[in-house]
Amino acid sequence: MNLYYWVGYHLSRLLAQLFFGFRILHRERMIQSGPAILAMNHQSYLDPPLAGNACNRAIYFLARRSLLNVPVLRWLLPKLNVIPVNQEAIDRSALKTLIQVIKAGNGALVFPEGSRTPDGHLHQGLPGVGLLIAKTLAPVVPMRIFGAYEAWPIGGKIHRHKITVVIGEPIHFTAADVEDGGKDVYTQLSQRVMDAIAELRLE
Repeated sequence: MNLYYWVGYHLSRLLAQLFFGFRILHRERMIQSGPAILAMNHQSYLDPPLAGNACNRAIYFLARRSLLNVPVLRWLLPKLNVIPVNQEAIDRSALKTLIQVIKAGNGALVFPEGSRTPDGHLHQGLPGVGLLIAKTLAPVVPMRIFGAYEAWPIGGKIHRHKITVVIGEPIHFTAADVEDGGKDVYTQLSQRVMDAIAELRLE
């Protein structure tokens, strides 16, 4: 971790524990070295730093490119391993960068649903995470966040609400999983990941 990431990592955990009683369940399931795709449902702006706290190492994140229009964020976000992405269309450049990052042996957080939930419920996965799986064959760690929607819903204010991240058993893929799937293989892989996320429960 560089200094900026280290500070953000520890500060976000401290604040989350103080204000949201933040906890992580089954941290031992996290893949802490080598290539890995961390796949989590998306409830609020709080999700990326809280998901990052499940790892002992720095991971990479996608964030909308428009954030770079803010001068301080244009300087800071690259230091926090943020890869800018255009959410208005398929951003092949961002996907290519993410694939390279994963193949280089890093971990990367993705949201299979693509954007924050408007109602707190899980939604269908988009083919993007399936493409990453097919191109890298990296193991996927399913993760589910609970309480972040209640803490900070779309268009709403921040409230004190307990937030928990539950980590699932890693899903390992082989070449056979991506062969003969036709044009729907990416969607099928994404759905397999979403099904694993849906199975995670608070304990």
